[in-house]
Amino acid sequence: MQPISELAEAIRENDLCQWLLTEEPLAPRTTLRIGGKAALLAIPKNAAAVADLRALAAAFELPSLLLGNGSNLLVSDEGFPGLVISLRETVTRVQCDGECITAGAGLSLSQLAAFARDQGLAGLEFAAGIPGTVGGGLYMNCGAYGGEMKDVVESSMVLEPEGGISVLRAGQHGFAYRHSALMENGDIVLAATFRLQKDDPQAIGARMEELARRRREKQPLHLPSAGSTFKRPAEGYAAQMIDECGLKGLRVGGAVVSEKHAGFLCNDGGATAADFLALMDQVQRRVQERFGVRLAPEVRYVGIETELSHVVYS
Repeated sequence: MQPISELAEAIRENDLCQWLLTEEPLAPRTTLRIGGKAALLAIPKNAAAVADLRALAAAFELPSLLLGNGSNLLVSDEGFPGLVISLRETVTRVQCDGECITAGAGLSLSQLAAFARDQGLAGLEFAAGIPGTVGGGLYMNCGAYGGEMKDVVESSMVLEPEGGISVLRAGQHGFAYRHSALMENGDIVLAATFRLQKDDPQAIGARMEELARRRREKQPLHLPSAGSTFKRPAEGYAAQMIDECGLKGLRVGGAVVSEKHAGFLCNDGGATAADFLALMDQVQRRVQERFGVRLAPEVRYVGIETELSHVVYS
């Protein structure tokens, strides 16, 4: 019996999943709509099952991947050869206690922001339009319009690489621009608590709608993308540099630099991961030739080169 089949049998025997799918396409589970199939995709029964699923994958010497909304991922055309654990279906519990909200790692940031608004709690308005999850938000310290996760995170419950569960306080996450210590230490966020401020729900909603309006005006929301493809360099803004190089509309296969916002590389129909990587390479080379700046990817790779991590959220 092959390791994948053996792992699937062990998962079923331990009754860890609501669903266990084989050869599951990953493209529909990413906002770029790019990527091959997962050998196995598990929908865990709850957060506690995540630890057991990862331990079983490790026991069979197979890689595991934590998947939220797939909003910041470029998945290989060959897919993922191990176990993908999807959190967005079940690890989504949310509750309010005073000025704090605790949410499961699979809850979408838009749902989190809406829940905070309805509770009359301000501070998460910036997250309303980010198409990721709580786990992914902490993992990369996502942000927009002047707000970041580091500004509102009180604590998180994490699964350690060895299997133990611990609590990280705000200062222990190592937050920096689009970065956290989670990227290095292998901890997996199962839930997070956010400290917010009381405010009028209508005022909060108005701010959220204003940010949504600004997104609609400036971002190519009509095309599949992973948001900003490159990180902001110290020397300026990636989108401005790409624009000044005259690269809007540059295309490789189905991958294209947005005409509306040069920082967004999009799937204009049928793009492959190879197309997207080739377009990224052309943009990086042209920007480096003109400005002497090597743009660093903000999009995270799955199954591509050596950048695969056993923990990926989005």
